[in-house]
Order: sequence, then C-alpha cells, then structure tokens
Amino acid sequence: MNRQIQLQDLGNKDYKDTWDYQEALFKEIVDIKIQKRNNPDLVTPNYFLFVEHPHVYTLGKSGDMSNLLLSEKQLEAKGATFYKINRGGDITYHGPGQIVGYPILDLENFFTDIHKYLRFLEEVIILTLAEYDIIGTRSEGETGVWLGVGTPFARKICAMGVRASRWVTMHGFALNVNANLGYFDNIIPCGIKGKAVTSLHVELGREIAEEEVKAKIAKHFSVLFDSVFI
Repeated sequence: MNRQIQLQDLGNKDYKDTWDYQEALFKEIVDIKIQKRNNPDLVTPNYFLFVEHPHVYTLGKSGDMSNLLLSEKQLEAKGATFYKINRGGDITYHGPGQIVGYPILDLENFFTDIHKYLRFLEEVIILTLAEYDIIGTRSEGETGVWLGVGTPFARKICAMGVRASRWVTMHGFALNVNANLGYFDNIIPCGIKGKAVTSLHVELGREIAEEEVKAKIAKHFSVLFDSVFI
C-alpha cells in the first residue's frame, strides 16, 4: 500500500480546468489499477489538490436545478459560471476566500469504506476549526461541517461532495475561510432550505491567513489517513 500523497497547491484556477485535471489524475490511478491485475507490483499514486476558484456554482448529479436562483444572464452579470458535475450532493458555490481540497486517492491504499472516508474528511475540518476555538460538528443526514447544530442559528461552514469509482476518489470539500457569503444568496446551498452559511472570518471577526489554514488541514489529514505528504 502506498501511503504517500502528492500535495499540489494550484493557487487560483478555473473550475473547469481543475475538473479536467482531476479527471486526468483519476484516470491515471484507475488505469494503473487495471494494469495491476497482471502486474501486482505496480503502485498507485495518491494526490491532494488545494485550489481557489473564481466565482462558480456547481450542481451534483443528484441535485435540483431549481436550487440555482439565477438566470444565465444574471450569472454573467455576477461574473460567475455554472457547471453540472459528477459528484454527489446538490448545489454549492466556490469562490475567492474559500479553501477547496480535492483528495484523489486510491482508497485501497488506506481503507475501502466510503462512509468512513466522508467522516474522516469532516473530522479533518472539525480538528482544523478547533485550533481556532470553533466547535464544528456533523449534522445528521447532512454531509459537511456545521456550527450551532440543534440551535436556531445552525450554519454550514464546509460543504462536501465526492465521487468514487474502483475505490478511487475525486472532488472533495470547500471550507469558507474569507468567503463573500453574499454569493450563497443566489442558491439554496446543498438544497437545504432555511439554514445559513458562514465563514471562518465571520465567526472570528477578522481575516484569516489562508496558508495557515491549509497547513493545519494538511497536518490533520496526514494524521487521520496515516499518510505522508510529498
């Protein structure tokens, strides 16, 4: 099993270009897995991409188009794009001030359990938030990380949506760090009505150093997945 993960920070990158890059890495891993049937000594690589996207809305394969509250012209006016994509989950927003993480892993290098994988992703964010004295929790039946669950002020700080095939993952999580929350007003986030969205800088009342947050995420990811970033 290969527990090494190649960490790449793509900076600010167009959503479609990043999606295409994810697909290429995903295919590389799957192709090696197919070849391993005849050559068991082959090793599959793992990747973890950090990225920040220009304003974009994405709709998962089980999502409802009615959760996008903008017309095509209104999208253009806001400088935003829209894509239907092949992850789970409904609609979400990506944009500046948000840390997006895309682990592209061969789970056979770690564990073959998608439920466990999602819970580990949530735990990475929960542990990261704890370093800022913020209590992040899970909300039953709603993947992601929330604050104030069980109160009238429940709000989501990190959305998640993944795809997995042959135990290879893609897509991932989006943590609001210094995000412009106004862009969430144009959707019903994750298709969940009546719940708010928040950002780390709103909760703390100050702008947060995103490189610092990335380092904390990478640290907790490495420990939970018993892995080494290279």
